[in-house]
Amino acid sequence: MENPRPQAPAGIPPMAPLPVPPSIAPIPAPPPRIPAAAAVASTSTAGGGGGGEAEYEVSDDHRAARERHERAVQELLQRRRAYAMAVPTNDSAVRARLRRLGEPVTFFGEREMERRDRLRALMVGLEAEGQFDRLLRAQEDEQGAAGAEEEEEQIQYPFFTEGTQELLKARVDIAQYSLPRAKARIERTKRRYDDPDEDPDAEANLVVKQAEDFVLECSEIGDDRPLTGCSFSRDASMLATSSWSGMIKVWSMPQITKIATLKGHTERATDVAFSPVDDCLATASADKTAKLWKTDGSLLTSFDGHLDRLARLAFHPSGKYLGTASFDKTWRLWDVNTGKELLLQEGHGRSVYGVSFHPDGSLAASCGLDGYARVWDLRSGRLYCTLMGHVKPVS
Repeated sequence: MENPRPQAPAGIPPMAPLPVPPSIAPIPAPPPRIPAAAAVASTSTAGGGGGGEAEYEVSDDHRAARERHERAVQELLQRRRAYAMAVPTNDSAVRARLRRLGEPVTFFGEREMERRDRLRALMVGLEAEGQFDRLLRAQEDEQGAAGAEEEEEQIQYPFFTEGTQELLKARVDIAQYSLPRAKARIERTKRRYDDPDEDPDAEANLVVKQAEDFVLECSEIGDDRPLTGCSFSRDASMLATSSWSGMIKVWSMPQITKIATLKGHTERATDVAFSPVDDCLATASADKTAKLWKTDGSLLTSFDGHLDRLARLAFHPSGKYLGTASFDKTWRLWDVNTGKELLLQEGHGRSVYGVSFHPDGSLAASCGLDGYARVWDLRSGRLYCTLMGHVKPVS
């Protein structure tokens, strides 16, 4: 038996039915994500198969821009690798590495920096092409050669060359000449310092004052080519000049009258010096020889033996010996009377440019393009000292 619905009391209106909320639509599932690479790589034309799926096209402009970007990135990476790659700075090492890689050592008009940049680009290209083993082999060969050279240098020991009897006699003669003069010089110096009337500062100031009063005495054109040297005779009555023309001219002083022209060198003359004991003069030349002349132009002796051009020369104070400096990295001592070579002195790493003798005759000094000056004891043949400090060649 069903229960009757309750009735509202009389006089009260019935309640309205409750509103029904609207139904919520279901959340649609997200579409499947398409990889960007697949979308870019899709180049099929519109209207093709595939069930109506969306596909993308890549324009020619976009493809060209992408290729340009990739090339720019590759060039940037190559430049970074090039700057990070160790490349030799010495030009001889750069040439050696190019030779080991089978490349031309140099091109026409190519300078050192351009050659080094070419080697850098070549090394980067080999690394990019996967031929780095070839590069490593070349570097190993280079390091092995350098190591072998270092081993050879380490194996080398000081050695002494037995001198000739002529050299021994010359050393004894130089000692007998220099010792009395050195003794007299020291005694004079001591007397000057012991004398209260002597004033070294006043003497130095007098020399400076005399130098300030120098004026031009005369001027003369010496040759058609540049002059390379000049020298006064012992009594200052003659002046000799040398020039690139290879001729040596002798002038009378102070009239400046040419009295002789010495011809005999086949290359440019590099220096000239008068003997301190007579009127003979010696000349040096780029033809690898030095010559001894009389002032009348007659040739007395030719000193042959250097392997490269001569730079400077100087007479020993005794007048018996002549020193010559050469670009063959040696300076040599000659007997003026016989023309024989007495001493071949090595020691400089580069060309020897100048040679000079102490007034006592005991020491010789040489300077070279290696930036050093060396002082030698002629009586014993030993290196007395090395003067260092110049950063450029000493001339």
